[in-house]
Amino acid sequence: MTNAQENVVWITGASSGIGKSMAFEWARLGYKVVLSARRQELLDEVADQIRHSGGEALVVPCDIMDETAIENAVQQIIKNLGRLDVVIANAGFGVFGSIEKLTAKDWNRQLQGNVTGLALTVKYALPHLKKNKGRIGLVGSVGAYLPNPNVGAYGASKAAVNSIGQTLQVELMGTGVSCTTMHPGFVVSEIARIDNDGVWHPEDPDPRPSNLMWPTDKAAKVMVRATLKRKRNYIFTGHGKLAVLLQRWFPSLMRSIISKGPKPDS
Repeated sequence: MTNAQENVVWITGASSGIGKSMAFEWARLGYKVVLSARRQELLDEVADQIRHSGGEALVVPCDIMDETAIENAVQQIIKNLGRLDVVIANAGFGVFGSIEKLTAKDWNRQLQGNVTGLALTVKYALPHLKKNKGRIGLVGSVGAYLPNPNVGAYGASKAAVNSIGQTLQVELMGTGVSCTTMHPGFVVSEIARIDNDGVWHPEDPDPRPSNLMWPTDKAAKVMVRATLKRKRNYIFTGHGKLAVLLQRWFPSLMRSIISKGPKPDS
């Protein structure tokens, strides 16, 4: 992967938030960027911005809840660009509610999106990544390591992402393909404004502490750098690192801190 201008990166969940900012960062580095998400009109806007800046972008709409759509997306990438060097499995969402109130439908939707969709994205990309000793980036969360009151399903899904990343790091030994699992703390996103049925409510307040929120462009830069350096696990934002450290060594203190934090409607 010495010539970035010949390399192709595929990003799921690229229509907004971290995925959108990562698309701009990869394009800035000279990569051909493939943009996937459900909302094609937003993907087209991102692609236009990349092209206006002199980059190359391909829009491939894809719903990661649909295995056939994922397989077809990879086929379209290879048909149009001939190769795949990096996949960033970023698409995901949160399901909100206490364990006591979450339904089977809630759990199934959360795990289908954040776990199964992510794993299948990697599955269909892998044969092509192996040809180029490529890179995989999985977007997890510090929630993989912490108690998650009222977002227990989300935390469980990100713990599964962490496990998938560790498993891939073993299964891919000797192939030349690396897997980087990235665990951000609070980053600006739409996640708190999307309900359990996937409906966006732009007017809803974000209960996360605004003073700790990282801008997406800052997050994108460190995530792209971690993927390029083939890091294994990358926990970032200062508060994210501190929270994971406290949970590891002082779990009682961490439970007390989290129990006093903001609570979304359950």
